[in-house]
Amino acid sequence: MRALGALSLRRQLSGFAVAIIGLPLLTWWLSSATSSDAPSSDAATTTVVLLYQLLVVVVALVGGIWPALVAALGAGILLDYFFIAPLYTVTIAAPQHIVALVVSLLVAALVSFVVDQAARRLRAARESAAESEQLATAATAVLGGDDAIEALVRGLRQAFGLASATLVAGQVTIFTDVRAEPVGGSPERQSESIVPVGGSARLVLRGRALTAADRRILAAFSSQLGAALERRALAAEAEEMRPIAAADRLRSALLSAVGHDLRRPLAAAIAAVTSLRSPEVQLSVSDRDELLATADESLQSLAGLVTDLLDASRLQAGVLGVTLEDVAVDEIVGDALDELTSPPPAVTLRLDPQLAVIADPALLKRVIVNLLANALRFSPVGSAPVLQADASMSRVRLRVIDRGPGIPASRRAEVFLPFQRLGDTDNATGIGLGLALSKGFVEGMGGTLAAEDTPGGGLTMVIDLAGVTR
Repeated sequence: MRALGALSLRRQLSGFAVAIIGLPLLTWWLSSATSSDAPSSDAATTTVVLLYQLLVVVVALVGGIWPALVAALGAGILLDYFFIAPLYTVTIAAPQHIVALVVSLLVAALVSFVVDQAARRLRAARESAAESEQLATAATAVLGGDDAIEALVRGLRQAFGLASATLVAGQVTIFTDVRAEPVGGSPERQSESIVPVGGSARLVLRGRALTAADRRILAAFSSQLGAALERRALAAEAEEMRPIAAADRLRSALLSAVGHDLRRPLAAAIAAVTSLRSPEVQLSVSDRDELLATADESLQSLAGLVTDLLDASRLQAGVLGVTLEDVAVDEIVGDALDELTSPPPAVTLRLDPQLAVIADPALLKRVIVNLLANALRFSPVGSAPVLQADASMSRVRLRVIDRGPGIPASRRAEVFLPFQRLGDTDNATGIGLGLALSKGFVEGMGGTLAAEDTPGGGLTMVIDLAGVTR
């Protein structure tokens, strides 16, 4: 059964109830208060008319136009029958009594019309507020990031009280939200609506039938969902392109590095070997030894650069081989010092011989060699770097400490990028892969490498690895 007018069916039924109960009670009370054998005066009639009119207004306020019109008609009949001469007939003797009855009906109609219009405006305001809230929810969900699609579908289902809402693209279900508690009615009687979102995507809604106002809001939801799907697709494409872009950057940096850092030792080695093999050049023993030393040094440098470049490529491709085992810290540090120079450089050691870490011995040695080489390069004369190790909980931290110029806090992230050197001007220090490789090696072993300030000035490189209990 549908409601007639803007008021709900419950309010209209309440208005009819007030009219049906109030009119007999008011008539009984007025009949008891007025002597039936006394002639009715104009003042008494006016009072009775006003009381009936008051009841009609109350019915109009409660139930709207239709209960008010019924109450006004009933009030007119009761007023004429019981209180207007001649009594107990529907005949009206005086013209002013007819006017009073008509005015009563008009007042009832006007009041009920005003109530009906107010109810319409209130309903429209509530619908507008609900639409605004739902659209705000949709906009907020879209601005929320990667979960915007899920939030939109979930908010749509909750906003319309549906049994389920499913977003489908082609034959693939992107997301579905189902009401937890049972929904009234059998599944066979639930309505199903399909709303296009964009492209091959569509919304499948199950539950109550949607009204025209609902579909107006649905259009906004579908538009926001289309934007969210487009953004997700763009983000996926960008994510797919990220490794390619990183590889392009690495390739460009590699070509730039080859232009100088690889050609310099290669050119020196070629020049030394060419001079040694030339029959036209007469060389002394010291000259030959110097050329051989130059060729050896250049080839060793070239081999190191090529090794670093290959390792950088493996790190970039994610195929670096790592073999983890228990490694004694003091042993690996000793091997690293032996590899740096012969005799070992001046480095202050603060190591606990009982400390051990879970690491790849070869990679950890290369990390320590690189960090110590950097510390030795930047340490001032007379200030030896410090290598210390300590354990905390299940972690072991190795610190390489120097008193050099340090690295500005704003550039600490840059030094761990491939082909970066502090200042990017010293070509004699290699192609800037050392710290990038060290960080990649440590992370490949399940640890971290970070740069910190040395109290009093300098730089401290901290290696954090899983420890071994001995």
